[in-house]
Amino acid sequence: ANMGFLGHLEELRWRLLKSALTVVVLSIAAFYFSDRIITFIKVPLGDVQLYNIQVTGSFYAYLKVSLITGIMASLPIVFYQMWSFISPGLYKKEKRFAFPLFATSVVLFFVGMAFAYFVVFPLIFGFVSAFTPDTVNYQPDMTEYVSFVMMVVLVFGLAFETPIATVLLVLTGLTTTEKLGKARPYVFLGAFIIGMLLTPPDVISQTMLAVPVYLLFEMGILMSRIVRRSGNDVAEDESNSV
Repeated sequence: ANMGFLGHLEELRWRLLKSALTVVVLSIAAFYFSDRIITFIKVPLGDVQLYNIQVTGSFYAYLKVSLITGIMASLPIVFYQMWSFISPGLYKKEKRFAFPLFATSVVLFFVGMAFAYFVVFPLIFGFVSAFTPDTVNYQPDMTEYVSFVMMVVLVFGLAFETPIATVLLVLTGLTTTEKLGKARPYVFLGAFIIGMLLTPPDVISQTMLAVPVYLLFEMGILMSRIVRRSGNDVAEDESNSV
């Protein structure tokens, strides 16, 4: 509480360093299992085989999947470092929500990844293969496929953090649930614009991202109301005890 500006910068530097070191260590560990990871992310393709026409394509595919897997696996620790840095600046009535929000953010991220893998990918690849003529042999490039899958999984994982971002905006006083409620039409439109910008150029993946983002935004408004109501109750109990 008595730490100065330079002290906060030093703490932030160490927490960023710990986060980066975690990513590096887990990425190196993931490289050892990269063959199994690529086999796993190929499952939504079914019997379709990947191919490689570049001299170093396989190596870059393994390197890319290892790095992104390391980033994804380290996110719980990164989230923890973020919460640990922010929590000293929160009021007592807000700190009681820190761990539930931290745990929820981790769960939502992995739920978003699972949603992309088990729901979105089968629809996308089924849609693409349905429009492939019988005279064409559909075999995606290994490097492009890995980049596509890992990007979509990461985007969906981050998109599912929408409720946490909404709650944080309300907790920090940057906005209110009433203002968020009035912004519903703009959020609905913005969700589809984000889906268009962050996903591949097909209607299925764009819609499958935009609709959950909007529903999660509504969930965030509900969570914000609950958190605010609970915080007010705690503040009243503390004032009455005094």
